[in-house]
Amino acid sequence: MPERSGIPGPTAGAAPVGEPLIDTPPTPAVPPTITDVARVAAVSKTTASDALRGHGRVSGATRQAVLAAAEHLGYAPNRSARSLRTSVTDTIGLHIPEFLTSAEYYMSFVFGAIEEAAHGGLNVTLLSSGHLPRHGSAPQVDGLVLCDPTAGDPVVDQLMNSGLPVVTAERYVGDKEPAGVVRSDHETSLTGLLDHLHERGARHPAFVASDTTADWSLTHQYTHARWCAEHAVPHLLRKAPFGSPPGALQALVRELLATTPELDAIVFAADGAAATVLPELRAAGRTVGHDLLLASCVDSTAMRTAEPPVTAVDLRPRTMGAECARLLREILSGEAARGTTRPLSIEMNVRASTRP
Repeated sequence: MPERSGIPGPTAGAAPVGEPLIDTPPTPAVPPTITDVARVAAVSKTTASDALRGHGRVSGATRQAVLAAAEHLGYAPNRSARSLRTSVTDTIGLHIPEFLTSAEYYMSFVFGAIEEAAHGGLNVTLLSSGHLPRHGSAPQVDGLVLCDPTAGDPVVDQLMNSGLPVVTAERYVGDKEPAGVVRSDHETSLTGLLDHLHERGARHPAFVASDTTADWSLTHQYTHARWCAEHAVPHLLRKAPFGSPPGALQALVRELLATTPELDAIVFAADGAAATVLPELRAAGRTVGHDLLLASCVDSTAMRTAEPPVTAVDLRPRTMGAECARLLREILSGEAARGTTRPLSIEMNVRASTRP
C-alpha cells in the first residue's frame, strides 16, 4: 500500500492542483440595511434615515455622503414599511379652487408642480374641494401646495389647519402662516402696465378687477386706486366674478362705454377676459389699439392669438407651480427653513392692442 503524505487531497469545489484559483464574487448575503448605510457614511442611524427620507435638518454634505453610501451598498428602502413607521408618503397634495380649474393659468400651474415633484421623487395628489377628508382629518400626504388661497374659504381654512407643511402660491391673508410662499410683485407689474397706457395717451383707463379676496386681487385694487390718485385720473373700477361668462363681461363693457364715453383704456384682471370682450368693443365702433387700449393682467393663448393680440402680463404659471413644489420639497427635507418667501419675476408683453 502506498504511503500517504501529510497533505490533504483536493476537496469538492477546490481548484485542481497546479491550476490558478478563480476569484469568484461571493454570493450576496442579507440585503444591506440602514445600519450598514449609517456605518459606511459614518453617521448615526437616525441621520442616515433622515437623509434618505429627505426629512430633518441634515447638511448637504452629510446627505450626499449617505446617498453615496446607499448607492455603493445597493441599499433600497422598503417604502411600504417606511410609510407605516413614519407616515412618509412621498406624495404632496395640490389644491386649486374648483371655480378656477378651467383657466389656462391654473392648468399650466398644475403641470409645473407635477413636473418638479416628479423630478424630486414625489407624487402629486390633486385635492378636490368636494372630496377632502372629513373635518379634523388631514389628507394622507407629506405637505400641501395651495394655489391662490383665499381667507374665509372653508376648504382652505381646513387645509391651512391640517398640521401639514403648506406652501402657497401668492400670500395667504388669513390668520395662519404657511410654511413657505412663492409670490410675484403684482403692485410693480400693474403700475408698469398703467404707466404704459398713460404713455400711450390713456387718461380715462378703467380697471375690471376680480371679486376674489386673494392677495393678488386685493393688491391689484389697491395699486389701481393709488395710481389713479397719483396721476389725477378718474378712479374707474368695476368688479367681475372670476370665471364670468362672456355675456356678463360684454354687458359690463357696454355699461362702461355708455356711462363713460371718454373711456380710452380697459385693463382686465381675469384670465381670458380681455379677449372675450373684443367683439363687443368692435360692435360699439371702437378700434382696439387706436381709440381704445386693451390689456390683461394675465397672459394666455387667447391674448396671443386675439385680433389684435392683447398686451398682457406673463405670470409664468408653469414656473410658479414648479417653484411651489420645489420649495415644499426643500422644506420637507430641511434644505429650506419654514417661513421662506421666494419671489417670482413676471413681465409685460406689449402687443398691438396698446401700440400703434
